[in-house]
Amino acid sequence: MADMIPPDENRSAGKKRGRKSGKVADFRYKRPAQPGESPRTRKDRERRNGAGRKRGDASTSHRGNGRAPYKPGAPVGGRRGTARFARPGEAYAALDLGTNNCRLLIARPSGKDFTVIDAFSRVVKLGEDLATNGRLSDVAMDRALGALSICADKLRRRNVRLARSVATEACRRAANGPAFIERVYRETGIVLDIISAEEEARLAVLGCHILLEQGEGPAVIFDIGGGSTELVLVEPDGKIPRILDWQSVPWGVVSLTDTVGRGEDTEEMRAGRYAEMRRVVSESFASFAERIAGAADHGDIRLLGTSGTVTTLASLHLELPHYDRKAVDGLIVPSTSMRRISADLSRMSPAERSAVPCIGQDRADLVVAGCAILESILDLWPALQLGVADRGIREGILRSLMANERQSERALRALLESRSDKPVR
Repeated sequence: MADMIPPDENRSAGKKRGRKSGKVADFRYKRPAQPGESPRTRKDRERRNGAGRKRGDASTSHRGNGRAPYKPGAPVGGRRGTARFARPGEAYAALDLGTNNCRLLIARPSGKDFTVIDAFSRVVKLGEDLATNGRLSDVAMDRALGALSICADKLRRRNVRLARSVATEACRRAANGPAFIERVYRETGIVLDIISAEEEARLAVLGCHILLEQGEGPAVIFDIGGGSTELVLVEPDGKIPRILDWQSVPWGVVSLTDTVGRGEDTEEMRAGRYAEMRRVVSESFASFAERIAGAADHGDIRLLGTSGTVTTLASLHLELPHYDRKAVDGLIVPSTSMRRISADLSRMSPAERSAVPCIGQDRADLVVAGCAILESILDLWPALQLGVADRGIREGILRSLMANERQSERALRALLESRSDKPVR
């Protein structure tokens, strides 16, 4: 990576599987046809809502701005021969449909950063039983569609200029993933891009690298998802770290749990299950571990993780009665503490884990797999401390959108000023 956030790359997965937006701004959130509604009536309704106009029309372009003097965006209207940049009050949105969660973030630019104005997160378990069946189940797809419908409503209500919606490992692996993407578009108007594992890793780095500990040595940033885990080796290089190597393995908290099984009746069975999880994951990491072995010997290595696993374990380290993002995001935790908590959770029964604050019923079934993945990462990258990030892909999407807008604005201003004696405001 260079000093400037690179444009989105490697969209091959989206082109081959499911509807492809072509542009990150292509999101016309049309409500599905109402029962008994004639084509003419629907057309009139869409015209009133702005969904039926041509992309780029001044009255339907999704423009954005924030509190800062910077006004992002290409021209959005005005008479022929004039230009106008984005208007105040407009926003950007990032939607991440993962194997276990559906998350939405809507934000307005604030200088070179952004201010969140709306957010949504729901456990949808889209990848439930995918490891054994190879398909998304009807029940799982219905759960995800329920969450996506809420997201679509939020996107309609907010003054969103640009949005990007992505789907990850579950839709990459499922035989019916492309059909589900089409169904999402028909029923919600949301255009989901099935992104590659490489793009997923890149976005995670963009979203959380700012929380890396200060240092000159190499670092590993990792994202433990529901269906996969991404590991990225980076080194300091200006404002954004440079990616040296990366790997994605098909083991996340859902896929690993489904593959190894849920036999936890006795302490002996739980110990054997956890050992098997560790073995499976460590074997998948072996080639990456070999490639980065030399870097791991550096005296100043750093480690940063983004996922529900690390934020949950960080909450237990702090002994929080309930989850508090402000207390967890950016926290530095001793690796020995994370290993101890992981070992303790692996020995508990599901009922005991459910009673632990910050875990509850939703995470009790999956957190042990996350612990096994985390310990395997600590084996190959033995940093003394672990940075915790409650941010990732969505924040990476937002930063990409805003950086591209700034580039477009600068280019447009330069072009217009080259044709006029007056500066463009």
